[in-house]
Amino acid sequence: MTDVFHEIPGNPVPERATVGHFNAHDGKQLRFGLFPATSHPFKGTVILLPGRNECIEKYFETIRDLSVRGHAVATFDWRGQGASERLLRDRHRGHVKTFDHYVRDLEAFFEQIVLPDCRGPFFILAHSSGALIALLAAPAMINRVQRMVLVAPFLSVVGAPFSMSAIRRITTLLCWIGLGRLYAAWGPRPREGTPFAVNKLTSDERRYRRNILLYETYPELSVGGPTIAWLRAAATASETVRDPAFMASLKVPMLIVTAGADQVVSTRDVEQYVHGCRVASMLTIDGARHEILQEVDIYREQLLAAFSAFVPGTPVMVE
Repeated sequence: MTDVFHEIPGNPVPERATVGHFNAHDGKQLRFGLFPATSHPFKGTVILLPGRNECIEKYFETIRDLSVRGHAVATFDWRGQGASERLLRDRHRGHVKTFDHYVRDLEAFFEQIVLPDCRGPFFILAHSSGALIALLAAPAMINRVQRMVLVAPFLSVVGAPFSMSAIRRITTLLCWIGLGRLYAAWGPRPREGTPFAVNKLTSDERRYRRNILLYETYPELSVGGPTIAWLRAAATASETVRDPAFMASLKVPMLIVTAGADQVVSTRDVEQYVHGCRVASMLTIDGARHEILQEVDIYREQLLAAFSAFVPGTPVMVE
C-alpha cells in the first residue's frame, strides 16, 4: 500500500505532514497521518477520529485549525474506508463485523504511533460513528486521554422506524442467515454526489462541493452504503454505551456537541444520554447540520471555540 495524501484545489496537505501505515491486531494495514502544531505554546496532541465514509483528507482544514491553535494532530482511516485496507472484495461496501474491531484499531494506533511518536497531553475529537467508537473505547482511555469532545455521536438514526435495539435484533437475524455483507442502505456510491440542495450534512455549499470533488477525484477513498453487518455492529455498540453499568464506568471528562438541525442522528437521544452521564456536558449549536466541522463558519467557529475552551491543554516549555 502506498503512503500518500491526496490533494485537490482548495484542500492542500497541511505543512510538515507525515503519512504511513500501521498494523491492526489482525494484520490489516491502516493509514495514519501526523501533523505538528504550527504555533506556541504547545497544547498537546489531538486524536482526530472521523465518522463513517470519511478520510483524513476531508479533515485537512480542521487539522490546520487545530495546528494553529497549538495542537499537534494524530489521525487515521478506520478499517474498511479511506486509504486503509478494505474488508470485502467489493471495496465500496462499508463493512465491519463489530465495533470492537474499531476499538482495537484505536488501541493499536496509540501503542504503535501515538505513544511513541506524539507529545502529550492527549485529547480526542471525534465525529458521528467515530464518536460512538470513542465512547466505546473511553473506559480504557482513562490513563491516556485527558478530555474528549464528541461531535454528533451516532447513537440512533433520525426518523428510523425501529429502535436501535430492534435494529440489532433484525440485523442479527439477517446476518445469521448469511446476508450480513449485503447493503443495508443506499448501495454503491454514485459517480456523482448528492445535489447540494438535498444534502443532509451541511449548509455550506463550498465545503460540500470540495468534499464531493475529493471523492470524485479519488474514488478509492470513498465507500458506499453500510452493510447489514455494519448496521448490526453500530446498533450493538449503541446499546453497549447506553447501558447504565457502562455509563457508570466512564471517567474521562467529555463535551458532547450536537447539531440543532441534525437530520442524521437523533439529537434528542444524545440529550438523554448526556443527562444520564456524570462526566459529560453538552452544547447544542442551533441551526447546524450533522457535519459541524464541514459547516458554514458561523456554526463551525462555535465548535472550535468550544473545543478550545474545554481542551486548554498544558503548555510545554520549548527547549
